Amino acid sequence: MRVNGRIRAPKVRLIGESGEQMGIVAIQEAMESASSAGLDLVEVASSSDPPVCKIMDYGKLKYDQKKKDQESKKKQHVIRLKEVRFRPRISNHDLEIKVKRVKKFIADGSKVKITIMYRGREMARQDLGEDLIDRIVEALKDVARVEKRGDLEGRRISVVMCSI
Repeated sequence: MRVNGRIRAPKVRLIGESGEQMGIVAIQEAMESASSAGLDLVEVASSSDPPVCKIMDYGKLKYDQKKKDQESKKKQHVIRLKEVRFRPRISNHDLEIKVKRVKKFIADGSKVKITIMYRGREMARQDLGEDLIDRIVEALKDVARVEKRGDLEGRRISVVMCSI
């Protein structure tokens, strides 16, 4: 967006500060009317012939654009993926604590990847991990649903859960 002296066109279509059309004028005349009003000459449509320029406060325009960008950024909701890892032989109390943490993540709007990690000889009892996943899904059924149920990948089984 070009302002004041950076506008290169010899003639411009001028729009006044209150939005009224002032017609096609020479760039010098447009600059003089902007400076006499104590405002800036801002090129709003450079692709048209002649370019459209408006008399306005450039600082206020930049401020309003920045506020609009911040507002749109605030409205964008980024869904994060959190991961909580479990072992097949986890104690009941530890399981309750981790399930509470998963509930908190889901309440905050995140998706949660629940991973069961096997070590050593635990691979021989893969049914323990499947049972654990079923217990976790059952404990979370009132706040979350299974989005993607994964199979055994190496030494891990994963489930992605999201809010209902």
